[in-house]
Amino acid sequence: MLKTITLQKISPVKEQTLVLWFDQVGMADVKFVGGKNASLGEMIRQLTPKGVNVPQGFAITAYAYRYFLKSAGLEVKLRQLLTDLDVDDLHNLRTRAEQARNLLINTRFPVDLESAIAQAYLKLCDIYGTKVDVAVRSSGTAEDLPDASFAGQQETYLNIQGCQAVIAATHQCFASLFTDRAISYRTIKGFNHFDVALSVGVQKMVRSDLATSGVMFSIDTETGFKNAALITAAYGLGENVVQGAVNPDEYLVFKPTLHEGFQPILDKRLGSKAIKMVYDSEGTTKNINVDLAQQQKFALNDHEILHLAKWAMLIEDHYSRVRGCYSPMDIEWAKDGMSGELFIVQARPETVQSQKSTQVLQQYKLQEQGKVLLTGRAVGDRIGQGQVRVILDVKDIDQFQAGDVLVTNKTDPDWEPILKKASAIVTNSGGRTCHAAIIARELGIPAVVGCGDATTVLKTGQVVTVSCAEGEEGQVYENLVPFEIEETVLENLPKTRTQILMNVGNPEVAFRLAAMPSDGVGLARLEFIIANHIKVHPLALIHFNQLTDEKVKHQIEQLTVQYDHKPDYFVDKLAHGISMIAAAFYPHPVIVRMSDLKSNEYANLLGGREFEPTEENPMIGWRGASRYTDPKYREAFGLECLAIQRVRDEMGLANVIPMIPFCRTPEEGQQVLAEMAKYGLVRGKNGLQVYVMCELPSNVLLADEFCQVFDGFSIGSNDLTQLTLGLDRDSGLVAHLFDERNLAVRRMITMAIETVKQQGRKIGICGQAPSDYPEFAQFLVKLGIDSISLNPDSVVPMILNIAEMEGSL
Repeated sequence: MLKTITLQKISPVKEQTLVLWFDQVGMADVKFVGGKNASLGEMIRQLTPKGVNVPQGFAITAYAYRYFLKSAGLEVKLRQLLTDLDVDDLHNLRTRAEQARNLLINTRFPVDLESAIAQAYLKLCDIYGTKVDVAVRSSGTAEDLPDASFAGQQETYLNIQGCQAVIAATHQCFASLFTDRAISYRTIKGFNHFDVALSVGVQKMVRSDLATSGVMFSIDTETGFKNAALITAAYGLGENVVQGAVNPDEYLVFKPTLHEGFQPILDKRLGSKAIKMVYDSEGTTKNINVDLAQQQKFALNDHEILHLAKWAMLIEDHYSRVRGCYSPMDIEWAKDGMSGELFIVQARPETVQSQKSTQVLQQYKLQEQGKVLLTGRAVGDRIGQGQVRVILDVKDIDQFQAGDVLVTNKTDPDWEPILKKASAIVTNSGGRTCHAAIIARELGIPAVVGCGDATTVLKTGQVVTVSCAEGEEGQVYENLVPFEIEETVLENLPKTRTQILMNVGNPEVAFRLAAMPSDGVGLARLEFIIANHIKVHPLALIHFNQLTDEKVKHQIEQLTVQYDHKPDYFVDKLAHGISMIAAAFYPHPVIVRMSDLKSNEYANLLGGREFEPTEENPMIGWRGASRYTDPKYREAFGLECLAIQRVRDEMGLANVIPMIPFCRTPEEGQQVLAEMAKYGLVRGKNGLQVYVMCELPSNVLLADEFCQVFDGFSIGSNDLTQLTLGLDRDSGLVAHLFDERNLAVRRMITMAIETVKQQGRKIGICGQAPSDYPEFAQFLVKLGIDSISLNPDSVVPMILNIAEMEGSL
């Protein structure tokens, strides 16, 4: 039971004080108590009143360290020992470091220093009313700088109890200032070994050995996205997470709408959490195995995730004010298994992403010409290299290795698990709008499609270079052809009247793409999330108990092991995917196209064959809006609606605009809106707008009537071209006839834009044509189109082109 004891508030002469309590120090005292202890004191003094729990403790000061060295004459001996040290000679480094540590460990502390440590520990025991178990941690005076992190280089000791044990652990911490890694790091960073001193923090342990612990960042660590907090969690003491000894759970929380009172957990990823560190005897810990049932559960509940994220925001805001600039934070937390309380046990500046600039454009250029093996239609503008892997059947994709060049006839959503690992894609058939092309653009990898005989010309194991950096025609070169990547700083880009949006389908790249200049997302395809993240047909989840294929049932059972109610799996995964994209571009609009898989593609999802018909031409069959109100699919569409409702209303991401694909008549559109309303998606409620794809001749010819049903339109030039010219866009036989610049298609688009604008609605385009043809973009700009949505690699060039076009009009 914690006693209420007021520590003596003194104004010590810190330069000559051996021990300082955490609530006597703050960030101005780094030179006295080191970065870690100064930060603990700062939080106790400034953030504990705001509800952030931080365990009490004290710091053995940097003065105590220097006093120890001086009283025993150790500094002169250490200087001699390190005079001709060569950190590049690992044997030399290891030998000198060990000698330095032994020198400190074998020298006893002065009596008054031992007494000061013992008295402080006993007072801590008095505060908590028991013999206190403490963590004894090193805290360097050059630690946790914005451009250098010394964290983890010196030692930490857990479950330390008793005066003599605390003194011994302090002795070991002082000696750890001369570990191999610490000496080497200081040398590389240019720090003088004797300008850096060590303080030691003695802090009441949080009994997370009986619960959970982890690390959180107030920024996304991989992309530098500032609006997300990343939390990791595992069972037991936090050292396993910090050291990377365990695969923890991961949670992402969106800070802006959390601040507004919503519950925006964007993503939850289950880690294996196979071991946990627990108390052994006094002064020691041990790792034990975690049973499988616990491994398959999340270590934190939603309330705890959001609670920690709020603390991350408070801590980040406070330190940003203290430092006078934006300061993302790296924070360690722990849950006490006895009291159930959460605590913050450390906080330091994040030192990687906060130092990076994201204002860079990359351009790929070949430095030489090589022997051309194949040509086809280029997708994207990048260059990829690797060993060829010819795969003719999706059942053989397990042969694929990361970095291979995938060579195949064509792809569909079943191939997406390996596409993200490919260095490039080459296909026999298909045009610029086929599945392989669309996915390659979203993943940012080059693809050459419609080559005709790629699977016979190219052989598995052959090394090739795939170039899409030379215009509309893609080239496959023999061997590795040298290339370079030019980087352009994205500064002072012009503002265009025409909104420039992005096509984004993969939630995993959304945060990275958010750094690019854009006005939002013009097309977020649910198909990628369904095929790559969910993998199961929605009706197979709704009617799981009626499935007849036991092998499929087992596979679904494995994927949904955390869900007693199987449809919740679909809603959760879809909501997480949508919210990642919506958060990345918040508060700009994110237009989410509801599912538009065809029956043959749905059939390839787990359990899909039991619910899908066989169609001769699924491209113009049972797809889009016709599914949503059909009794045979209505329940599945309801799951999509529930996901959208959760993202908008529970997570606060009201920038999401659902869009209905392949809507053949205004009456069908009304029926879809009525179906959506059953799930709380009422047009106009909470600012909800609903858009429709303009991709059928009927959408153009009846545009005035569609304007009475929907709030906006997005031209799908791929399907509109296909249906205007009577082409199968997946057929290589007629791919050469596919051209959005055809007069008939341009007249359709002209009619659509003019009619919609007359009705006061918004209209944009999300097809590929503006990226490929500058003259087509100019045609759209002259018509006054509201927005052009592009693949990410086309955004910056298009901003420059459109600004020039608008200036000349």
